[in-house]
Amino acid sequence: MPTAKEKVSIVISKDGPYVVSGDAPLTEEIIGANAEGESIKWQRGRTYNAPAKYALCRCGQSAKAPFCDGTHVRVGFDGTETAPRTSFAAQARTFDGPHLSLLDARDLCADARFCDPNGKVWNQVARTDDPNVRAMFLSQVHNCPAGRLIAFDKAAGKTIEQKSAAAIAVIEDPVEDCSGPIWLRGGVDLISGDGHQYEKRNNMTVCRCGESKNKPFCDGTHASANFKAEK
Repeated sequence: MPTAKEKVSIVISKDGPYVVSGDAPLTEEIIGANAEGESIKWQRGRTYNAPAKYALCRCGQSAKAPFCDGTHVRVGFDGTETAPRTSFAAQARTFDGPHLSLLDARDLCADARFCDPNGKVWNQVARTDDPNVRAMFLSQVHNCPAGRLIAFDKAAGKTIEQKSAAAIAVIEDPVEDCSGPIWLRGGVDLISGDGHQYEKRNNMTVCRCGESKNKPFCDGTHASANFKAEK
Protein backbone atom coordinates (compact mmCIF):
# COMPACT_ATOMS: atom_id res chain seq x y z
CA MET A 1 0.00 0.00 0.00
CA PRO A 2 1.54 3.39 -1.00
CA THR A 3 2.57 5.70 1.80
CA ALA A 4 1.31 9.23 2.02
CA LYS A 5 3.74 11.88 0.91
CA GLU A 6 5.47 13.74 3.68
CA LYS A 7 4.60 17.43 3.90
CA VAL A 8 7.39 19.62 2.58
CA SER A 9 8.86 22.11 5.02
CA ILE A 10 11.90 24.36 5.24
CA VAL A 11 13.35 25.52 8.53
CA ILE A 12 15.66 28.55 8.34
CA SER A 13 18.58 27.92 10.65
CA LYS A 14 20.09 30.91 12.44
CA ASP A 15 22.90 32.32 10.26
CA GLY A 16 22.93 28.97 8.47
CA PRO A 17 21.23 27.01 5.71
CA TYR A 18 17.65 26.18 4.78
CA VAL A 19 16.94 22.72 6.21
CA VAL A 20 14.54 20.90 3.89
CA SER A 21 12.43 17.87 4.73
CA GLY A 22 9.59 16.14 2.90
CA ASP A 23 8.77 14.80 -0.54
CA ALA A 24 9.60 17.50 -3.06
CA PRO A 25 11.78 17.29 -6.17
CA LEU A 26 14.79 19.59 -6.32
CA THR A 27 15.47 20.92 -9.81
CA GLU A 28 17.14 23.73 -11.69
CA GLU A 29 14.84 26.14 -13.53
CA ILE A 30 16.30 28.42 -16.19
CA ILE A 31 14.75 31.69 -17.34
CA GLY A 32 14.20 31.33 -21.09
CA ALA A 33 14.35 34.51 -23.16
CA ASN A 34 13.46 35.64 -26.68
CA ALA A 35 15.83 37.33 -29.14
CA GLU A 36 15.28 40.66 -27.36
CA GLY A 37 16.34 39.19 -24.03
CA GLU A 38 12.81 39.28 -22.58
CA SER A 39 11.79 36.53 -20.14
CA ILE A 40 9.15 34.39 -21.84
CA LYS A 41 9.30 30.82 -20.49
CA TRP A 42 10.78 28.46 -17.94
CA GLN A 43 13.19 25.78 -19.08
CA ARG A 44 13.99 22.74 -16.95
CA GLY A 45 17.66 22.25 -16.17
CA ARG A 46 19.13 19.46 -14.11
CA THR A 47 17.37 17.39 -11.47
CA TYR A 48 19.30 16.93 -8.23
CA ASN A 49 19.52 13.76 -6.21
CA ALA A 50 18.44 14.89 -2.78
CA PRO A 51 17.92 12.80 0.36
CA ALA A 52 14.78 12.94 2.49
CA LYS A 53 16.36 15.75 4.53
CA TYR A 54 19.05 18.13 3.31
CA ALA A 55 20.44 21.65 3.71
CA LEU A 56 20.47 24.31 0.99
CA CYS A 57 23.08 27.08 1.02
CA ARG A 58 21.88 30.48 2.22
CA CYS A 59 25.17 32.38 2.46
CA GLY A 60 25.93 32.15 -1.27
CA GLN A 61 29.46 30.84 -0.80
CA SER A 62 29.14 27.05 -0.68
CA ALA A 63 31.44 25.16 -3.03
CA LYS A 64 28.78 22.45 -3.30
CA ALA A 65 25.84 24.62 -4.35
CA PRO A 66 22.96 24.39 -4.08
CA PHE A 67 23.77 22.36 -0.98
CA CYS A 68 25.35 23.75 2.18
CA ASP A 69 28.98 22.80 2.88
CA GLY A 70 29.38 24.66 6.17
CA THR A 71 31.03 27.76 4.67
CA HIS A 72 28.57 30.03 6.50
CA VAL A 73 30.41 29.29 9.75
CA ARG A 74 33.85 30.12 8.35
CA VAL A 75 32.74 33.41 6.76
CA GLY A 76 30.58 34.54 9.68
CA PHE A 77 27.40 34.79 7.62
CA ASP A 78 24.72 37.11 9.03
CA GLY A 79 21.39 35.61 8.00
CA THR A 80 19.18 37.82 10.15
CA GLU A 81 15.61 37.69 8.88
CA THR A 82 14.42 41.21 8.15
CA ALA A 83 11.26 40.65 6.06
CA PRO A 84 7.98 41.89 7.52
CA ARG A 85 5.77 39.12 8.86
CA THR A 86 2.61 40.60 7.46
CA SER A 87 0.41 38.85 4.89
CA PHE A 88 0.76 39.23 1.13
CA ALA A 89 -2.57 41.07 1.07
CA ALA A 90 -1.28 43.62 3.58
CA GLN A 91 1.81 44.28 1.45
CA ALA A 92 0.17 44.35 -1.99
CA ARG A 93 -0.90 47.35 -4.04
CA THR A 94 -3.92 46.89 -6.33
CA PHE A 95 -3.92 47.84 -10.02
CA ASP A 96 -7.51 47.75 -11.22
CA GLY A 97 -8.86 46.57 -14.58
CA PRO A 98 -12.33 45.99 -16.04
CA HIS A 99 -12.62 42.33 -14.99
CA LEU A 100 -9.31 41.52 -13.37
CA SER A 101 -7.09 43.30 -10.88
CA LEU A 102 -3.37 42.94 -10.36
CA LEU A 103 -2.05 42.55 -6.82
CA ASP A 104 1.59 43.62 -6.53
CA ALA A 105 3.80 43.22 -3.45
CA ARG A 106 6.82 45.09 -4.81
CA ASP A 107 9.22 44.16 -2.00
CA LEU A 108 9.00 40.48 -2.96
CA CYS A 109 10.40 41.05 -6.47
CA ALA A 110 12.98 38.44 -7.53
CA ASP A 111 13.90 40.21 -10.79
CA ALA A 112 12.76 37.38 -13.08
CA ARG A 113 11.24 39.98 -15.46
CA PHE A 114 8.32 37.95 -16.84
CA CYS A 115 6.21 41.02 -16.09
CA ASP A 116 7.95 43.18 -18.72
CA PRO A 117 7.12 41.83 -22.23
CA ASN A 118 4.12 43.05 -24.25
CA GLY A 119 4.00 46.45 -22.61
CA LYS A 120 4.24 45.30 -18.97
CA VAL A 121 1.50 43.65 -16.91
CA TRP A 122 0.65 46.88 -15.04
CA ASN A 123 -0.53 48.35 -18.35
CA GLN A 124 -2.09 45.13 -19.64
CA VAL A 125 -4.51 44.81 -16.70
CA ALA A 126 -6.55 47.77 -17.98
CA ARG A 127 -7.18 45.83 -21.21
CA THR A 128 -7.99 42.40 -19.81
CA ASP A 129 -11.54 42.61 -21.22
CA ASP A 130 -9.82 41.63 -24.49
CA PRO A 131 -9.48 37.79 -24.41
CA ASN A 132 -6.05 37.86 -26.06
CA VAL A 133 -4.70 40.44 -23.62
CA ARG A 134 -6.24 38.52 -20.70
CA ALA A 135 -4.50 35.29 -21.74
CA MET A 136 -1.19 37.09 -22.22
CA PHE A 137 -1.55 38.89 -18.90
CA LEU A 138 -2.33 35.72 -16.95
CA SER A 139 0.54 33.83 -18.56
CA GLN A 140 3.05 36.48 -17.57
CA VAL A 141 1.69 36.87 -14.04
CA HIS A 142 1.67 33.09 -13.48
CA ASN A 143 5.35 32.92 -14.47
CA CYS A 144 6.36 35.20 -11.58
CA PRO A 145 8.29 32.83 -9.29
CA ALA A 146 8.24 35.14 -6.28
CA GLY A 147 4.48 35.44 -6.14
CA ARG A 148 5.01 39.20 -6.16
CA LEU A 149 2.24 39.43 -8.74
CA ILE A 150 -1.17 37.75 -8.44
CA ALA A 151 -4.23 38.17 -10.66
CA PHE A 152 -7.59 38.69 -8.99
CA ASP A 153 -10.95 37.86 -10.61
CA LYS A 154 -13.29 40.63 -9.52
CA ALA A 155 -16.53 38.83 -10.41
CA ALA A 156 -15.55 35.61 -8.65
CA GLY A 157 -13.97 37.48 -5.75
CA LYS A 158 -10.87 35.29 -5.69
CA THR A 159 -7.33 35.08 -6.98
CA ILE A 160 -6.39 33.21 -10.15
CA GLU A 161 -3.37 31.04 -9.54
CA GLN A 162 -1.90 27.94 -11.15
CA LYS A 163 -1.73 25.36 -8.40
CA SER A 164 1.16 22.92 -8.38
CA ALA A 165 2.54 20.11 -6.29
CA ALA A 166 5.15 21.04 -3.71
CA ALA A 167 8.51 21.54 -5.41
CA ILE A 168 11.81 23.34 -4.88
CA ALA A 169 14.04 24.76 -7.60
CA VAL A 170 17.17 26.86 -7.94
CA ILE A 171 16.88 29.55 -10.59
CA GLU A 172 19.50 30.39 -13.20
CA ASP A 173 19.33 33.58 -15.26
CA PRO A 174 21.42 33.46 -18.48
CA VAL A 175 20.37 36.93 -19.66
CA GLU A 176 21.72 38.56 -16.49
CA ASP A 177 24.51 35.95 -16.36
CA CYS A 178 23.83 35.14 -12.74
CA SER A 179 22.31 32.60 -10.40
CA GLY A 180 18.94 33.48 -8.93
CA PRO A 181 17.05 32.55 -5.77
CA ILE A 182 15.47 29.34 -4.53
CA TRP A 183 11.92 28.95 -5.82
CA LEU A 184 9.34 27.35 -3.52
CA ARG A 185 6.16 26.13 -5.21
CA GLY A 186 2.95 24.49 -4.15
CA GLY A 187 2.61 25.71 -0.58
CA VAL A 188 5.91 24.72 0.99
CA ASP A 189 5.99 25.49 4.72
CA LEU A 190 8.65 28.13 5.49
CA ILE A 191 9.57 28.37 9.16
CA SER A 192 11.87 30.99 10.66
CA GLY A 193 14.74 30.35 13.01
CA ASP A 194 12.56 31.47 15.95
CA GLY A 195 9.67 29.20 15.00
CA HIS A 196 7.48 31.70 13.14
CA GLN A 197 5.69 30.17 10.14
CA TYR A 198 5.54 32.54 7.21
CA GLU A 199 2.31 32.77 5.25
CA LYS A 200 1.95 29.67 3.08
CA ARG A 201 1.80 30.72 -0.57
CA ASN A 202 1.73 29.08 -3.98
CA ASN A 203 4.98 30.78 -5.09
CA MET A 204 7.81 32.25 -3.05
CA THR A 205 11.50 32.92 -3.68
CA VAL A 206 14.06 32.88 -0.89
CA CYS A 207 17.54 34.37 -1.06
CA ARG A 208 20.55 32.16 -1.83
CA CYS A 209 23.15 34.84 -2.63
CA GLY A 210 23.23 35.95 1.01
CA GLU A 211 22.82 39.64 0.12
CA SER A 212 19.07 40.27 0.21
CA LYS A 213 17.89 43.09 2.45
CA ASN A 214 14.54 41.31 2.81
CA LYS A 215 15.70 37.94 4.16
CA PRO A 216 14.61 35.23 3.96
CA PHE A 217 13.01 36.42 0.73
CA CYS A 218 14.84 37.38 -2.45
CA ASP A 219 14.90 41.09 -3.31
CA GLY A 220 16.72 40.79 -6.65
CA THR A 221 20.17 41.68 -5.28
CA HIS A 222 21.69 38.58 -6.91
CA ALA A 223 21.55 40.36 -10.27
CA SER A 224 23.35 43.54 -9.21
CA ALA A 225 25.84 41.44 -7.19
CA ASN A 226 26.47 39.20 -10.22
CA PHE A 227 26.01 36.18 -7.98
CA LYS A 228 27.09 32.87 -9.46
CA ALA A 229 26.62 29.73 -7.42
CA GLU A 230 29.59 27.37 -7.45
CA LYS A 231 28.59 23.94 -8.69
